[in-house]
Amino acid sequence: MEIYEKALKLAVKAHKEQLRKHDGSPYVVHTIMVARILGQHGFGEMVQAAGLVHDVLEDTDISEAELRSQLGDVVVDIVTAVSEDTELVWEERKQKYIESVVAGGEAVWAVSVADKVHNARSLIAYHNEVGAKAWEVFNRGKEQKVWFEKTLLQSLQKVWQHPLLDVYARLVTELEELEG
Repeated sequence: MEIYEKALKLAVKAHKEQLRKHDGSPYVVHTIMVARILGQHGFGEMVQAAGLVHDVLEDTDISEAELRSQLGDVVVDIVTAVSEDTELVWEERKQKYIESVVAGGEAVWAVSVADKVHNARSLIAYHNEVGAKAWEVFNRGKEQKVWFEKTLLQSLQKVWQHPLLDVYARLVTELEELEG
């Protein structure tokens, strides 16, 4: 079986009971959209597979060992680089995430940015429906959410130039301009 199909089946199984916090849609739609964004920007099957399972370690009970046995080291190394340590306080967790992503190389940068692009698009659409209330789904509100997105963007702009990063930059600007 192709790695992409294996990853898709694993993502569907792992996220089957989960819903997106802002609109209640099936969580796995997000991971499929991340993989789609990666494909649209020319990234190959391994990177797209990582996009499909990028939240599995962080948000499900599937272990790293199980993920490695199913999808191999290349995919899982990308996933571990974009997984947050949920044991840390928010600010420290976000700073470590940025450091891990920046150190990770192009495949990691791509998965991280595709994730952020889809999240930003979803947030903007939700904000268009409910206004400033959209920021309530975030523990730290608009100010800290925008701080994180801008810091990640600026850190990646120092090491990477890619059309996907340009898309992210435009979305970060849009987020910043939304009513808070």
